[in-house]
Amino acid sequence: MAPLHSKSHTSLGSRKSSIFNFIQQPPQPDVYYVGVDVGTGSARACIIDTNGIILGLSERPITRHELKANFITQNSTEIWNAICYCVKNCIRESGVDPEDVFGIGFDATCSLVAINEKTDEPMAVGPDFTDHKENIILWMDHRSVDETIEINSSGDKSLKYVGGQMSIEMELPKMKWLKHNMPGGINSCKFYDLADFLTHKATGSEARSYCSTVCKQGLVPPGVDGSTTGWSKEFLLSLDLEELVEDDFRRLGGIPDKNGTFLSAGDIVGKLTAKSAEELGLSTECIVGSGVIDAYAGWIGTVAGKVDNPTVSNKLDSKNNGTILTSCGRLAAVAGTSTCHIAMTKEPCFVQGVWGPYKDVMAKDYWLAEGGQSCTGALLAHVLAIHPASNELSHLAEASNLSKFDYLNLILENLVVDNKSRSVVSLAKHMFFYGDFHGNRSPIADPKMRASIIGQSMDSSVNDLAIQYFGACEFIAQQTRQIVEEMEKGGHEIDCIFMSGGQCRNGLLMRLLADCTGLPIVIPRYIDAAVVFGSAILGAVAAEEAVQEHIHKKGKSRRSSILETQRSQTSLNKVGSGVQLGDGQHSPYTAPTATASTTNMATLAYASTQTGSHHQFPTMTPMTEETDYFNQPPQKKPFSDEDDSEDEQTLSFGSKSNVQKGLSQKLGNLSLKPLTKTTDTSPGAKLWKVMEKMTGPGKVILPSDENHPDRKLLNAKYKIFLEQCYKQQEYRDLVDGVEAENIKG
Repeated sequence: MAPLHSKSHTSLGSRKSSIFNFIQQPPQPDVYYVGVDVGTGSARACIIDTNGIILGLSERPITRHELKANFITQNSTEIWNAICYCVKNCIRESGVDPEDVFGIGFDATCSLVAINEKTDEPMAVGPDFTDHKENIILWMDHRSVDETIEINSSGDKSLKYVGGQMSIEMELPKMKWLKHNMPGGINSCKFYDLADFLTHKATGSEARSYCSTVCKQGLVPPGVDGSTTGWSKEFLLSLDLEELVEDDFRRLGGIPDKNGTFLSAGDIVGKLTAKSAEELGLSTECIVGSGVIDAYAGWIGTVAGKVDNPTVSNKLDSKNNGTILTSCGRLAAVAGTSTCHIAMTKEPCFVQGVWGPYKDVMAKDYWLAEGGQSCTGALLAHVLAIHPASNELSHLAEASNLSKFDYLNLILENLVVDNKSRSVVSLAKHMFFYGDFHGNRSPIADPKMRASIIGQSMDSSVNDLAIQYFGACEFIAQQTRQIVEEMEKGGHEIDCIFMSGGQCRNGLLMRLLADCTGLPIVIPRYIDAAVVFGSAILGAVAAEEAVQEHIHKKGKSRRSSILETQRSQTSLNKVGSGVQLGDGQHSPYTAPTATASTTNMATLAYASTQTGSHHQFPTMTPMTEETDYFNQPPQKKPFSDEDDSEDEQTLSFGSKSNVQKGLSQKLGNLSLKPLTKTTDTSPGAKLWKVMEKMTGPGKVILPSDENHPDRKLLNAKYKIFLEQCYKQQEYRDLVDGVEAENIKG
């Protein structure tokens, strides 16, 4: 984790009377939920109880193919098999009876899946159209450049709701490319976003999610801007996509509430089919919740978190009216290779360069917006990889038993002492690092943007690498401030940033984010598992009524009767296949405890052993200064970058499943109550209720006082950052104009 100092904001005594030291309510016996997350490089699954405690976590890599430049594909059969392996494995790890899993939720990357309408089998998406196993065009596939340009030149009103223009990462340009390049066209196809395909595979339902279709396929929900059918017949016909219009848009899932079912996050899709239940190792009474794009599962898994700072807690609580409206003002930053910034509002807020506003994605009549940085984790990995001292850093960090980032942070501390600098921030006062190496997603939405670095010398030492690394971290933080400011100009009111992902362990980066934005940064209980945890919440939301019936009838519900009948007929398949700092002090930017993993929370446990359950919970370790949740020592074992999935290079410091393993039954100490029946039928009520009960505590990092010297310096450098951003565009226009005249001449 990444605290402000090596000590928490609150004293141990005050914490003993806070929500973090109330006795954990025991979970409801025999009630569990599974979450599935499909990322770019791996599939993972977790199982949670009614308090949101992860009891088991499993991960398996998945492959992607690039047979031709910019053509990147995946295999839906491989992904489903990986999911089945992970679900069975995490259930086995937890010791939970599969029949006690009431709900399952899915999230995935926003990739396009092509399926044969008649056979429901995969269809090849090229470049090798004879290979029908490769039926997914990955989100990062950039084959549809011309199609994207044509769509964005149409001026259709749907573009207004995707930040002004469609991204090449979205799915309509990919469908248009297939129309003109697939042998025989798309007459045999139906299309799904990957998350929707997974719920289809699990249930057989053709239901689609508003998250997938609104965010990535161009659906404008009925009632928005005169839309009556969701899809625009005129728009699709103008793009030569008459096949998508046939039979009231059946290939896209149909028209909402006519011939198609479209659902918000966690709405019930259906129960598992007999086939999918057997493959997943679950029962046919397990209920499937409507899925979301992976970053949105990160929003679900973080923004309802409690914090350890009374100032921030009181401010957030003052806006808590018990409905999902409470989440408005809480920005989720879901970080990996790139970072997505997701915020909810009650009314639509239009921000140039920020995708959305998207209606009904999380809850009926609420809107979400999605900003983003195309290069954050990948930026830090790139800066380390290209520097002449890269290999030296690897050897030194390994010899010191530290991660590369912790080692660089300690080098910066040493440089402060050696150079008699005022602070770590002032070390890099003449380093002006603008890091859009891979274009800009938000807020200027310019894919032609590139990096510019002012202040480089011929120094090729590890010390110079540390300064450039600091510059990259500062860039990420300054650009986050730029995104937040643009969102606030468009009507958002951002109070707090809820982070997730491996970058949370970088104390330097988290402190810079707080000081650049001037906002509290909240680190979640589950750093690496926030997304898959969010998908498990989707399963809990969908299964809530079944759970209430089960609890109310004390395990003698209709569900129980059905399972008893099934047990008498068949047996379910339950298993499947060193640096020293000069004066011994650390700045709040680089204190070693700022990067301690959340696995340190494993010293906590449930208060009592739950009897009558399939799963036993140990007694809670007494809270002492040594076992203080907020002041755990850093990990001592070596970190390994080789185990990380490709979509979070070097940032997790080890496999996600290993990082979170052992958290089962040991992450108590929350004042959460078992699920209780609610009569609130307002939009998003069930989702928010479950999120609040399950999300648990987060660690808050407060910005320094606005008159602090580092804040003043960062404010001055922000002006330079903005000049580097907009001047680059001016310079390009200038030389492009000259070149145009040269070519004409």
